[in-house]
Amino acid sequence: MNKTPIFTKYKTGLIVLIILIYATACTNTTKTNTGDKEKKSKYLSQPLVEHIYTADPSAHVFNNKLYIYPSHDVEAGIPENDFGDHFDMRDYHILSMEKVGGKITDHGVALAVKDIPWAGRQLWAPDAAFANGKYYLYFPLKDKNDVFKIGVALSDSPTGPFTPQPKPIAGSYSMDPTIFKDNDGTFYMYFGGIWGGQLQRWNNNKYNADGIEPAADQPAVLPKIARMNADMLSFAEEVKEVQILDENGNLLLTGDNNRRFFEAAWMHKYKGKYYLSYSTGDTHFICYAIGDNPYGPFKYEGVILNPVEGWTNHHSITQFQGKWFLFYHDTQLSGKTHLRNVKMTELKHNSDGTIQTINPMVE
Repeated sequence: MNKTPIFTKYKTGLIVLIILIYATACTNTTKTNTGDKEKKSKYLSQPLVEHIYTADPSAHVFNNKLYIYPSHDVEAGIPENDFGDHFDMRDYHILSMEKVGGKITDHGVALAVKDIPWAGRQLWAPDAAFANGKYYLYFPLKDKNDVFKIGVALSDSPTGPFTPQPKPIAGSYSMDPTIFKDNDGTFYMYFGGIWGGQLQRWNNNKYNADGIEPAADQPAVLPKIARMNADMLSFAEEVKEVQILDENGNLLLTGDNNRRFFEAAWMHKYKGKYYLSYSTGDTHFICYAIGDNPYGPFKYEGVILNPVEGWTNHHSITQFQGKWFLFYHDTQLSGKTHLRNVKMTELKHNSDGTIQTINPMVE
């Protein structure tokens, strides 16, 4: 009787097994890739970088190159709360690109908490400016008494490293500094944010640790503005409030959560008009109001960006290579409130000066 050698049997079985494993692996790979594509297709834009977590992008064009100054999110292991203790950022990384859609460079650590003489904790959303042949990085940071102040650091390069001044800017407080340069060369700082940003603790530029938001039927807490001195290290005037008005010319109320200011003031200028944009915080809109001068008042106009995935939103707007762009963040990479990723998308002004609302998720 003719028998098949046992080795041949095992060899044949082994080949079949390998084929089955390979086929299964290919099938699983296809499913995973499809899932990734489906996940990405949910979002209007993709993260600019994925190797670190970034948020609160302030974008500027220096020497025909786009620079983005974001927060650098880390896993601090602190439970979430309404005061943002879980956002315990320790340094800044600066990003740059030469063209939209091109390579993005991370220039490494530009400034760290450990290098700031007056530092307490929480290095939140920064901004930058160029003047006097220097680059200035403005940053909010809690001092050793756990009160937010705004500091400034200098560098010869837009990417740093930045050397901090020994003390915060005199008269500064709260968070989210934004530097706006008007056509006449004058610089202004807008700043402020409620809840964890502590703006509700300040009244007429005086601090009260027990300060709270006004009642729902009272005017909302307003962002602040101060003109900068030529040295870019100090305020040239007393800090003032920036009024945001409704369609009837009245101040927006605290209870008007879909429109009132919460944090993240930004200023851009378009066809002679001043556009103050900001986040509504707990209702997650990026809104805007239009005025005739840097101080306002500003009349509420509408929504720039609908809510993103994640609790916070914080943005900037700048013109680059002939188009306007909105920079913002969400939580696509992590799915966690405090581990965010920055994005950008084109922003369009209508013929009447209003801005087209952007949906961050694709329906």
